[in-house]
Amino acid sequence: MLLVRSLLFTAAFYVTTALMLILGSWLLLAPRSWAMAGLKLHGIICVWLLRVIAGTKLEVRGRDKLPEGAILVVSKHQSAWDTFGLIPLFRDPAIVLKDELRWIPFYGWFCVKFEHILVKRDRAAKALKAMIADAEIRKAQGREIVIFPEGTRQAPGAPPDYKPGYIALYEALDLHCVPLALNSGLFWPRRSLLRHPGTIVVEFLDPIPPGLPRKEFRALLEERLEAAAGRLVAEGRGRVSI
Repeated sequence: MLLVRSLLFTAAFYVTTALMLILGSWLLLAPRSWAMAGLKLHGIICVWLLRVIAGTKLEVRGRDKLPEGAILVVSKHQSAWDTFGLIPLFRDPAIVLKDELRWIPFYGWFCVKFEHILVKRDRAAKALKAMIADAEIRKAQGREIVIFPEGTRQAPGAPPDYKPGYIALYEALDLHCVPLALNSGLFWPRRSLLRHPGTIVVEFLDPIPPGLPRKEFRALLEERLEAAAGRLVAEGRGRVSI
């Protein structure tokens, strides 16, 4: 039954996504706020489909810790779920993504429409400057700037592999930084069609104030984020259904 429910959800997920991309293509010509509303709706529908079909629920902790206005969010990244499931939790997120996504028909066009921050990872110095410049614009718009500091999905419990981009954003933007821990990879594993019943937990941690020295900020953020993620993964392992 696990495989059957997982396949049913996968079919429903891709059909829903395709329909919303095609039928909502007119939003490419509409105000960005309208397109963002469509993006949030997609996330809400897919989270609901995951719960109804696969039995995978969502619990959000610490949402009240998000400051008003522009902030920097540094999040763990374990699953494709993170790319849509987190969207409805924010008011107006701008996500740091790889630039290659812009060339995917419809999906990439919408990434540009949403004014996410698209980074050319093969041009390190230029990419860093461009990322900061784009992030400054998003800051002026009062948006939440979301970065996955490990760059790609990591299996739950895997050794951390933080890239320095999040530190550059923290120093340049002078914003509160909210660490975001989760355990989504337990229920939506990498490179697997299986979607396990249970409860994905997303937890916003205490904001880190701007202006800390680089070494102090890095140590504080990684310590908090890894400790919280480890706790959520340990908690989730006891609840995941195989």
